[in-house]
Amino acid sequence: MIKRFIGYYKPYKKLFYLDMLASIMISGIGLVYPIITRLMLNDYIKNSKYRLIVISGIIVLILYAVRMLLRYFVQYYGHIIGTRMQADMRRDLFKHLETLPYTYFDNTETGTILSRMTNDLFDVVELAHHGPENLIVSSLTLIGSFIYLLSINVYLTLIIFACVPILIVVSSYYRKRMHAAFKERRKTTAGINAAVESSITGIRVTKAYTNDKTELQKFEKNNKLFVEASVMSYKAMGQYHSISSFITDVFNVIILIAGGLFLYAEKINFGDYSTFIVSVNVFINPVTQLIGFMEQYQNGVTGFQRFLEVLAEEPEKENENAKDLKDIKGKIEFKNVTFGYETKQDNALNHISFTVDVGKKVALVGHSGGGKTTICHLIPNFYKVENGEVLVDDININDITFTSLRKSIGIVQQDVFLFCGSIRDNIMYGNPNATEEEMIIAAKRANIHEYVMTLPEGYDSQIGERGIKLSGGQKQRLSIARVFLKNPAILILDEATSALDNTTEILIQDALDELCKGRTTIVVAHRLSTVKNADEIAVIDKGQVVEKGTHDQLLKQNGAYATLYNQQFKLR
Repeated sequence: MIKRFIGYYKPYKKLFYLDMLASIMISGIGLVYPIITRLMLNDYIKNSKYRLIVISGIIVLILYAVRMLLRYFVQYYGHIIGTRMQADMRRDLFKHLETLPYTYFDNTETGTILSRMTNDLFDVVELAHHGPENLIVSSLTLIGSFIYLLSINVYLTLIIFACVPILIVVSSYYRKRMHAAFKERRKTTAGINAAVESSITGIRVTKAYTNDKTELQKFEKNNKLFVEASVMSYKAMGQYHSISSFITDVFNVIILIAGGLFLYAEKINFGDYSTFIVSVNVFINPVTQLIGFMEQYQNGVTGFQRFLEVLAEEPEKENENAKDLKDIKGKIEFKNVTFGYETKQDNALNHISFTVDVGKKVALVGHSGGGKTTICHLIPNFYKVENGEVLVDDININDITFTSLRKSIGIVQQDVFLFCGSIRDNIMYGNPNATEEEMIIAAKRANIHEYVMTLPEGYDSQIGERGIKLSGGQKQRLSIARVFLKNPAILILDEATSALDNTTEILIQDALDELCKGRTTIVVAHRLSTVKNADEIAVIDKGQVVEKGTHDQLLKQNGAYATLYNQQFKLR
């Protein structure tokens, strides 16, 4: 794990080495002041070396100016390194997420993924930037100051060194409490964010039901928890800083008393005593920094482990012999296919077999949960079948590369997903290399062009988050235009019109009929009026094909399809 973490430094190693060098120089300059102080008190002032006093002061001033520039370099370029590393990690994480199978997203909440990409990576980058700096600089400063204090007075140094474990134990205890309190505060912040997101997303429902007071109560509940958690976190922070400072002050008192006794006993001279008091904090500060580093290390390592957990998820795997098929005609065949989702005990499909010839339209009907949508998910190879085969053009889909297979399949669903952006962006998603003319033709064929032309910004009009500025019918026509532009050989219509009113449905159905021409089409529908003209209708129940035939044939059989049809169109 450490080796992999260090690997992210490689593109920026020159800048990192300069950053560490600057940090070491900052640490070294920090030791100059007590050294100059000792020389002044023991030599320059005592022996009236006024010229050296002024020169020493100027040297210290120059060194402090250099330290200012070095600190700027460390703060600026150190954070630049961290930001670039974070961007690299986030890119790797996003690229890997794009390769993961559907099952991963079925079992993982979006909020969890976002947390890995933001909060966890922030902790990792804080460690990446400040970790080496704190560890190296604090260690060198601690060692250097300890050696220097020994050169002043061994016994006073050992007294301070003996007190250091008290600072470590007490500071670690209160720092852990502070960390736990702020962790709880982050949780309540997430609760507020979730409440606000839910309320804003559902603002239309809130207004329709006049439940603004209810939403305010829900928000206030989370807001109160946030205040309580903030009080506890700031209390813990106050305890940590005040007690740590008190222990440091106690050290100064110990040095004051012990040094005074040593001075009285002539075990130390006045100059060394004064220098020692000045230098104590140079020794104690890196100790507190190292305590902070341990917590930072734990947070960063935990965040990096969570980052690696996602990267360790197995991506979708193609067969080694999978080939690109550039000219897919569109024949679909299910051969004795059995499939079950991980989260469900019963199989979604049980030994199902059927064929859709090139250019034909087959409708899948039946009660909800029967397996119709599962069939649609298996054709693009979103899930792997347990037994049996799914074939396209008489080739097992496992022997076809994902890219070439999915490029040949267009999907229009009931729940249309549109990306935040313009109408143009969403249509061009079907084929980013398409021309403006091809995009407009696709929009016309989807019956959306005339509406777009009524907008002030035309195809550059922004549609809002998930197309919130569009009606249901407009969203659906936009998704159809996207498929027109993709121009696939196989078309899957999964409840594409079920959420629309009758007038809009007729308009959408015209666009869909145009879209189906010359393509192998699978239609999933509950409204049986939309599938009467299908070449074949298959009734799916409990993962099996229980009936097949044309509309008229199935009505004559007076079986499952006839029952469904009569329930929708009660015969008088």
